[in-house]
Amino acid sequence: MWTGGEEAPWTESQSPPPAPAATPASADGRGKLQGVLRRRGELGPVPPSRLRPELWGAPKRGRKGSPSPSSGAALRAIGCPDGRLERITLNIAGNSRLTPVERVTGEDFWILYRILKKNPYITGLDVRYNLLSDVGAYYAARLLQKQPYLIYLNLMFNDIGPEGGELIAKALHKNKILKHLKMTGNKIENKGGMCFAAMLQINSSLEKLDLGDCDLGMQSVIAFATVLTQNQTIKGINLNRPLLYGEQEESTVHLGHMLKENHCLVELHMCKHQIKTDGIRQLCDALYLNRSLRYLDVSCNKITHDGMVYLADVLKSNTTLEVIDLSFNRIENAGANYLSETLASHNRSLKALVWFYI
Repeated sequence: MWTGGEEAPWTESQSPPPAPAATPASADGRGKLQGVLRRRGELGPVPPSRLRPELWGAPKRGRKGSPSPSSGAALRAIGCPDGRLERITLNIAGNSRLTPVERVTGEDFWILYRILKKNPYITGLDVRYNLLSDVGAYYAARLLQKQPYLIYLNLMFNDIGPEGGELIAKALHKNKILKHLKMTGNKIENKGGMCFAAMLQINSSLEKLDLGDCDLGMQSVIAFATVLTQNQTIKGINLNRPLLYGEQEESTVHLGHMLKENHCLVELHMCKHQIKTDGIRQLCDALYLNRSLRYLDVSCNKITHDGMVYLADVLKSNTTLEVIDLSFNRIENAGANYLSETLASHNRSLKALVWFYI
């Protein structure tokens, strides 16, 4: 089994190793962030005078437990027009197609960390397609340790490497709030993947984990398959495009065994796992026993019409699967016929079957 190693090495009193070369002043940092948010439309046409310090802390309470007038203005400024507290996802994505945006760097994320670490209104943070790198990952890890309200964090495509992935994984050892983490496109490699697998042995709150296109190795894929035989919290996991070598379909064998043991996983993504006929047979054998999986993504593999014989057969008895993605495989007309005959006469539970360029 895998252990998580030492806990995250920082304390509040220590200076962060990857800190910005010149730490910005708090007021200047807030002004910069507010400028970025206004340019992106996140704060709307809020004049600078409205962005008072109480916006970033707990609201002052008036008599009878109602928010004070100043805190009511703060709530309206961050997206609660009627003054009521709501769940808010802060969107600072760096890939807007409508307007040019200034991408957030690791040093900028220090500002976000200072603002959000005690903010009770922000429960989701989307900073995909920015330039956080391992510096931003450090502050993201600290945010996960200090912010008791964050349930959604999207860090897709931010140039985070193995060291940054390790910091985030270790921060989740004690986090009991976060439900959904997206790390797609960050090259955390096998080292980072092993840290996340170790985290899943400890964390009991995370429900969705996205590690697609992260250059995971065979060792970490097998580690995830092993851990998920015991973890009963994860509902969805994305392991798309690992770096696999050889023709033995070892990852498929281990994930198939996991599906026989795990009865909580609802969504599994196995795009680009080099699955062939024997691999799909292994998965179908598991699906005879599994009664929880609803979404199976095996797109962009090497499945042929021979593999569709096994899938068509299991769909006669499996009433749980609702979505199967077979896009960009080689099932041809013969495989399509096997599936159509089964779906016409035996299966009434499948809601979507995706197949492009078959």
